Amino acid sequence: MTSSSPKTESSFIKSTLSKIKGGLKAVLLFSFFINLLMLAAPLYMLQVFDRVLGSGSTDTLIFLSIATILAIATLAGLELTRGRIMLKLGIWLEQNLTPNVFTQSIMEASRNSKSQTAQGLRDVAILRNFLTGSAIFPIMDIPWLPIFLGFIYLLHPLLGIIATAGALLLFSLAVLNDLLCRKQLQSSSNASITGLQQAESALRNANVATAMGFTDNLVNRWQKQNTETLYHLAEASKISGLLTSASKFIRLAVQIAIMGVGAWLVLASEMTAGAMVAGSILLGRALAPVDQAMGSWKNAIAAKSAMTRLETLCEITKPAETGIQLPDPQGSVKIENMVFAYSRESEPTFRGLNLKLQAGESLGVIGPTASGKSTLAELLTGNLIPESGHIRFDSADIHRLNSADRRQLIGYLPQTIQLFPGTVSENIACMGEIDADAVVKAAQLANLHDTILSLPEGYETEIGESGTVLAGGQRQRLALARALYANPKLLVLDEPNASLDFSGDAALINSLKSLKQQGATSIIITHRPSILKHADKILVLYPGGKYEIGSREQMFKKVTASDNTQQQTTAQEKTHANIRPV
Repeated sequence: MTSSSPKTESSFIKSTLSKIKGGLKAVLLFSFFINLLMLAAPLYMLQVFDRVLGSGSTDTLIFLSIATILAIATLAGLELTRGRIMLKLGIWLEQNLTPNVFTQSIMEASRNSKSQTAQGLRDVAILRNFLTGSAIFPIMDIPWLPIFLGFIYLLHPLLGIIATAGALLLFSLAVLNDLLCRKQLQSSSNASITGLQQAESALRNANVATAMGFTDNLVNRWQKQNTETLYHLAEASKISGLLTSASKFIRLAVQIAIMGVGAWLVLASEMTAGAMVAGSILLGRALAPVDQAMGSWKNAIAAKSAMTRLETLCEITKPAETGIQLPDPQGSVKIENMVFAYSRESEPTFRGLNLKLQAGESLGVIGPTASGKSTLAELLTGNLIPESGHIRFDSADIHRLNSADRRQLIGYLPQTIQLFPGTVSENIACMGEIDADAVVKAAQLANLHDTILSLPEGYETEIGESGTVLAGGQRQRLALARALYANPKLLVLDEPNASLDFSGDAALINSLKSLKQQGATSIIITHRPSILKHADKILVLYPGGKYEIGSREQMFKKVTASDNTQQQTTAQEKTHANIRPV
């Protein structure tokens, strides 16, 4: 067993992106030479008009043509290489981000039911698509705009002034487009994420919705959310469309101004015709990245929003392996002054809970609805972290155990059964490598072995999404077998007999008895006290954070006496209610 200490992953995204800085620098260098080679066409025009046509030299024309074709071929090769480098960087980034992001998504979903989506993976895909798509290249070409403006100045200062003024106007429109559209696009993205969550939830619960006939309600609810998404998108598109049209007008107007002023300068003998044509081509190339960047600004904003969400997701504190070898686990559990509330606004579910279990002891947890029984199970398995106090497994805080230790030490049966698409064996083996003997042993302990053998393909039967091919009791036993698979030292069972019949209940009691003999510490949360006949202690939870704990005999007597008193009080109230004055 290894200990682990909390490690904040807030810099994970940035540190991963920093590893591709070398590749991005190479791409920027390629962009410099690409933009430099873009000068080949206007320079060719300049030389043809001013030298070849004036001198009539065929050799000069041939030499210039060959040199320009070679320059253009080199340009095409550099663009191809630049695109492939960006593709490799994008794929590398996704391969290195997705495992951690997926892990963080699962951890966040275990703590927050509102986060049970794969949005983190979609955000990585958005980031990758931006890096590998064509939208990023105009943005990378903008820094080289001064090169083209400098050459236009060399042709004539007046043309340079006109070109600089046009570039500033287009850049101002691009900045304005960002300022006006960013909020709308972010709102559209957030609304789209919420709508997707609603759609995923509706699909997961399709059987209930169809059976009870409220499919239309779910569709209408999603439609309202989708309408909000489209509204913000339409507002952003209106603004962006207006500014894009203005940008095109300015670009074409500046090009006409360059041609017109250039022609006037030619007539005034202050510039050659070749310089006029070259200036027009240079201007078009200089302004193209700014104009194209406005068209791809939505992709840039989407990538920035995805980046922000990924950074927020990866701020979760996760276990980090330290490599320190601890003694073999014994199974003792100790809760010290634990305080927990779901939010600052809500009342604490637990206020200073203290509990101690020796290795091999069993604890039964009972109490009315909303007293915190399932919350205690989530805390004991490390899915939730207390605001203060500690939950210790032997000597280590339970929420600091790494994944490998959790698989070996903790067996958990949640109140809501959660199975995965795959075979019976894969589900029992926690979707990992299958140890056939351990799988069969776990199934036997859960009294499921004979049932599995009766299935069409036995242990290799595909159970479908959430185990749809199995009955409710069979799903619960399968989840119990999964909890027992690795011979855990701590077993947390939340309503383990909720879907079991009488024989299943008896088999579960025998399983718990066998586990107790093997030295496993078990915590059973239930509304049916019959399963607690072998429990050593009983914890009674009450709403508001109150609790009582004692031996099984002591707490059963107390609870029974309390129930009898309550029943007598209720009977007296009914009797008084039936007495009418004469």
